[in-house]
Amino acid sequence: MKKQPSFQLKHVTRLVSLALVTLSASHLSLAQTSATDLGTIGASTAAGAFREESVKGTATAVAPTQASLEATQPQSIITREFMDLSVSPIAEYSRIVNIAPSLSGDSANGPGLSETKTTLRGFSDDQYNITFDGIPWGDTNNPAHHSTSFFPASVIGGAVVERGPGNASNLGYATFGGSINLFSKKPMAEENTTVFTSLGTWNTQLYGFAYETGRMADKGDATLQLNYQNLSSDGYLSYSAVKSQNYALKYERPVGDASLMTIFSTYNHIDYNQPDSNKGATLTQIAAFGRNYQLDNDPTSMNYMGYNKTSKDTDFSYLRLRSDLGDGWSTDNSLYTYAYNNQTMSSTTPTWTGTLPLTSDPRKTASDGTRTVTANGHIPGIDKQNKYRVWGDMFKATQKMEEGLARVGVWYETSSTDRHQYDLDLTTGGYNRIESTANANTLAGTNRPIDSVKFDQQSSIKSIQPFAEFEWAATDSMTVTPGVKYVSITRSVNAAVENTSRDLNHNASVTYKTTLPFLTINQKINASMSVYAQYAKGFQIPDLNTFYITDPTKNSTDPQKSTNLQLGIVGKTDEMTWDVDIYQIDFTNKLVSVTSGTPAVTQYVNVGGATYKGVEGQMARVLGGGFSLYLNGSLNSAKANDTGEQISGAPSMTAALGGLYNAGPWSGSLIYKRTGNVHQKDYDASKAAIGGVSYYDYYKTAAYGNLDLGVAYTLKNVTPQTKNLKLQFNVFNLTNSGKITSISTGSTVAQDTYIYQAPRSMMVSLKADF
Repeated sequence: MKKQPSFQLKHVTRLVSLALVTLSASHLSLAQTSATDLGTIGASTAAGAFREESVKGTATAVAPTQASLEATQPQSIITREFMDLSVSPIAEYSRIVNIAPSLSGDSANGPGLSETKTTLRGFSDDQYNITFDGIPWGDTNNPAHHSTSFFPASVIGGAVVERGPGNASNLGYATFGGSINLFSKKPMAEENTTVFTSLGTWNTQLYGFAYETGRMADKGDATLQLNYQNLSSDGYLSYSAVKSQNYALKYERPVGDASLMTIFSTYNHIDYNQPDSNKGATLTQIAAFGRNYQLDNDPTSMNYMGYNKTSKDTDFSYLRLRSDLGDGWSTDNSLYTYAYNNQTMSSTTPTWTGTLPLTSDPRKTASDGTRTVTANGHIPGIDKQNKYRVWGDMFKATQKMEEGLARVGVWYETSSTDRHQYDLDLTTGGYNRIESTANANTLAGTNRPIDSVKFDQQSSIKSIQPFAEFEWAATDSMTVTPGVKYVSITRSVNAAVENTSRDLNHNASVTYKTTLPFLTINQKINASMSVYAQYAKGFQIPDLNTFYITDPTKNSTDPQKSTNLQLGIVGKTDEMTWDVDIYQIDFTNKLVSVTSGTPAVTQYVNVGGATYKGVEGQMARVLGGGFSLYLNGSLNSAKANDTGEQISGAPSMTAALGGLYNAGPWSGSLIYKRTGNVHQKDYDASKAAIGGVSYYDYYKTAAYGNLDLGVAYTLKNVTPQTKNLKLQFNVFNLTNSGKITSISTGSTVAQDTYIYQAPRSMMVSLKADF
């Protein structure tokens, strides 16, 4: 596998060019426009996560999570202030939002040092949206996300977790389970330069700087933000080092008298060592090498770090224009693109602990049972590529009238993906052919034997989602918002060798269509309390794996859907913020592979589903003297309709409890987050007991928790040039808990793999503002 260095250079050049272009644009005729108050046009997502204006020391100001009095579905607003104090400086978004009710997930390699697949009410990572400044992003094979690959904590200004499909104007491929909405940082009014560094356990090092021009009166009141960070760590897991760099730029300026233009661009590069499966170690490996075993430094081993490495390049950019057109009309348009390029080399059987040579080679017990070593006992592996580019545009037009707000819009997106997986002889770097040769011909345009190709596939998605909604001011204290969204998504595949089915020159295209209704209500009881209710339909785009059959056009074209019923109450005073909600979500049209007929034909059909229901709450209370108390929790049921049992991957509960302090130069937090027991495998009556315990209960992990401590001291005006100097100390998993967080089944029980909590880790950080 060859690395592509030009990708990094190209996108760094793009960021530099954007900076020069945006600064040059300040000298155009538009630079003479006066500062304009754009009202709501410049609020909300333009300024970071939404939060009511608050006075320092009030509950609204200190709450780690809270809901808005205008909420129409359960939500958790997470501020930059909480992130700065209580979240690891090297974190990515999953660690930030994990504080919220009904969210769970843990990093095996240490906070921020490996990808984390967060669950939301038991919905997996590909069953809810993640957006950045309102733009949904995710993989193109399914709408899953790579938490370390796009947006580090240093470029995130806040987050809003929405536990529901939202209104018709909420866009994405998986409104099915809700949305995690990330926001860029709000521009500062004054010029500021920040230099920051963090040093921590496992030789973790973070260095970076951020620069803000402030509002430039001589350049049309434009603002420019630049951010750079460099992260390196050995990681908790053995021989699992991580290195990454991130560059980000954000430029804003008024255009004319009533428009605001925003340009944002970020580029991220990351290198790390891990097997492609990355599902932990077997009990045998753990007994021999410890809970942190993942790789070693032995070239005769399947787990040699040099055989298991990944390089990823990603970029994300948008041009946004928000305008007040007069007569109550306003528009919001975002033109965007993002890309992901994953180049991975990995061994095929990381559960093996032996070395070469052996007469009987256990590496022949690979999961598919067909691939083996080449002559002389060489190491078998794969060359994997997942590379895509996405282009899209989101347009919304709103008219404000006496009766309320009418909003219409459309989202269009197209993507192109190039994926392959080739079998390698890792010892020589040559091809590794399947043991039983199926096709000795070469792949068209290459000298690669077809029997060394697991798949070579190009695919695309074209999606259009028009919507309309009306936020009706039914009374002075009640808003009722009906809406409707139409979804049309076309998946197309052109594969020289198809995945799983191994069909040659496989071409197929399927269009999925559905209409989704929405209805939300918000009733203000008084100035400090409101109630809300929601009825909404969500959906999820079918996975690309539904094309891994001979004739995908026989699949059902009805996407998986959810029907959401939710009710909640929100209260806010200077002393306390609190909210409670109940929900029931019916998941239908689950796509399941079915083989029938003579000759046998495989297709995906809609069957069954699940019912999700529960209760959630969050609260922050000011105690006085700079102290405040925080609490949240959820009871979550996610049961399959056919068995009535809790589905796999869905925690039974979550809870968080903590104390915060902020007075004078000192600030601190001590927060415990707990995740309930989880069935790692679905109930299956046909599965035998293991060690006298039912299969279902054998793969059930116990509840676990992390207690995190953060303490900071801020000095002001240390020198004439220094505005603030902040010294911070964090401890993560303070109690050194080491429970199992995940179990993945192997071809035998002996090959089951386990992931544990990363142990206690510490970090010292220094940040200086000039």
